[in-house]
Amino acid sequence: MQIKIAIVDDKASNRNILHDMLQRHGHFNITLLAADGKDFLDKMQQIEEKKMPDVVLMDLEMPNMDGVAAIAAGSSLYPSVKFVVLTIFDDEDKIFKAIKAGAFGYLLKDESAENITDTLWQMYENGSGPISPGIAFKMLQLMQKNDLKPTLASAANKQENFFQLSEREQEILRMLAKGLGYREIGIQLNISVNTAKKHVINVYHKLHVNSRAQALSLAYDKGML
Repeated sequence: MQIKIAIVDDKASNRNILHDMLQRHGHFNITLLAADGKDFLDKMQQIEEKKMPDVVLMDLEMPNMDGVAAIAAGSSLYPSVKFVVLTIFDDEDKIFKAIKAGAFGYLLKDESAENITDTLWQMYENGSGPISPGIAFKMLQLMQKNDLKPTLASAANKQENFFQLSEREQEILRMLAKGLGYREIGIQLNISVNTAKKHVINVYHKLHVNSRAQALSLAYDKGML
């Protein structure tokens, strides 16, 4: 049995190194390579069903669409796919944002190739989310200092904006949730129907969806509404 893997990283050298490392393991089949979050979501719409990845290794800092936004969209659109962060960043803010977006695991790039491949294989065998020892230790320290609960509570109470919607676009999203059409949105905002339509299209584009139903499902799933 092989695990189908997607690799998302803006550096071609990183993608190639990961590709070769995982292919050598024998239990992994690389079915998708992408240069950023947008590239990944675009390719996921076109990929054959038999090549749909089981696991996505996602970098965080990337142009066009970063890893957190891509995980937020991808975990909602493809609930059967497990998203694992693979990054150089180990600060608490990025860890919690990625987990809240839907990350199943969090690995650091300075892990040895053996540790990364073994951890991913164990994830397949026992269903546990892979976490680098350094990340697990940091979270344990936060729990011992009672810093973890306030951080999580603050994150839970905060309306997330994974996709960097503007205030106007967030307003448009709320209007879509109320069932308003282009004409009603235009009247409420004192703009033309065409302008209202452009705003809605921009919202769909940033969320990487094609319909009101998909936009609202994603927004509710990620606590944006």
